[in-house]
Amino acid sequence: MAIKDKSIEIFLAELASKAATPGGGSAAAFMGAQAAALTSMVCQLTIGKVKYAAVETEMQALLVQSEALRLELIDMIQADVEVFDQVMAAYGMPKSNAIEKDARNLKIQEVLKAATLVPLACAKACGKAIELSRIAAEKGNLGVISDAGVAVMSAYAGLKSAALNVYINTNSIKDPDFVSENLTVLEQILSQANVSTEEIYTLVKTKL
Repeated sequence: MAIKDKSIEIFLAELASKAATPGGGSAAAFMGAQAAALTSMVCQLTIGKVKYAAVETEMQALLVQSEALRLELIDMIQADVEVFDQVMAAYGMPKSNAIEKDARNLKIQEVLKAATLVPLACAKACGKAIELSRIAAEKGNLGVISDAGVAVMSAYAGLKSAALNVYINTNSIKDPDFVSENLTVLEQILSQANVSTEEIYTLVKTKL
């Protein structure tokens, strides 16, 4: 059964178990999906309200984006499990002779790159979730404005968590160009998110 089809209780129990997956990467994607869901909630409770008629169209558009992002991040929960399982399988390959060692090393490098790109995609999605929460915080129903704040903090936690998985994998990758290129992308996302998160959180506090 795919993780997305399991109850939260089962997911958390598996997260707490001795099993290698699901792990931190899946948790990061879950945080991002939660952030998108909270932005959707703010939209749902703003759309149709006479008081917020002036932002109706914007909130409807935001809802479409946040729901698409939520589904994307849900898929990433499973994607992280699958790519980590590939990494473990590569490390488990035989290495009794030079040919086997070379094949194993090549496979490890291949799957480590995939295992870097999955959390990097999660980081990008969480960065997007942060920016979507900004619109919810700026224009959403004041009765649920704190939920926009929770959205941004959840997205930020997901981003920082995904970043850790990028770092741990790139540390073992021997292709300097690949490492440099993807760490540069990650640092740009983090730099923007550091500023945006503080701005959005502060904005929400001023509206409470």
